[in-house]
Amino acid sequence: MKQWFEKNDFWERWASVLFPEERWEKAPEEVDNLISRLGISPGSTLLDLCCGPGRHALEFARRGFSVVGVDRTEIYLKKARNLAETEGLDLELVQEDMRAFCRPDSFDAAINLFTSFGFFEDSKDDELVAKNVHASLKDGGHFLMDTMGKEILARIFRERDWYDLDGAMMLEERRVAQNWSWIENRWILVKDGKADEFEFGFRLYSAAEISALLRSGGFEGIEIYGDLAGAPYDHEANRLVVVARKGKGKSG
Repeated sequence: MKQWFEKNDFWERWASVLFPEERWEKAPEEVDNLISRLGISPGSTLLDLCCGPGRHALEFARRGFSVVGVDRTEIYLKKARNLAETEGLDLELVQEDMRAFCRPDSFDAAINLFTSFGFFEDSKDDELVAKNVHASLKDGGHFLMDTMGKEILARIFRERDWYDLDGAMMLEERRVAQNWSWIENRWILVKDGKADEFEFGFRLYSAAEISALLRSGGFEGIEIYGDLAGAPYDHEANRLVVVARKGKGKSG
């Protein structure tokens, strides 16, 4: 039986919710911050793991980075590929499960953004992803993750929200499960008298827990931030942003 993230119809049906125009417009500023956090410059090799339709991969390519975008969803890769061809950008796109992709000693940096981690029921799969990213980085390379931290969610948690979305009504329902290690989500979009519904879940990590997972995957020098701009991870943090380094002379 397919897991929710393996269902292509979800990614296609909900693309406008996940990637509205305003989210695309934020990509240049976010890339500015990513470059600062990672300490990289044009010409560097970058892995965008779970790149989706290429919001950040395309922007990095525009700035002269050598980018490989990896995602399991072909419709998103097709959109990214078409945009790259239209702009004449050199961008490699790979359709692959994040648990399987590994290109040893190939990248100066890697990114995993927009809570694209923790989808798997078995936490060992998360550990496998961390080890594969570690192996794929060059010595001294950095890995940046951006997710919703458990501490943040506990502060802002609401069981449900209704809001207007381009003339449609969107309902989000949430349930914390497994002793605060997992969250179940139910989305309902009501438009033109019809309702579209989907359920999905993912693992929750605190700053300490994600740091421990990355250390077990071989990373060191872990830094924690409250957003991509480098704010502290405190009671006002908006996101859990983790930057970890692959030590020199350490194999994956």
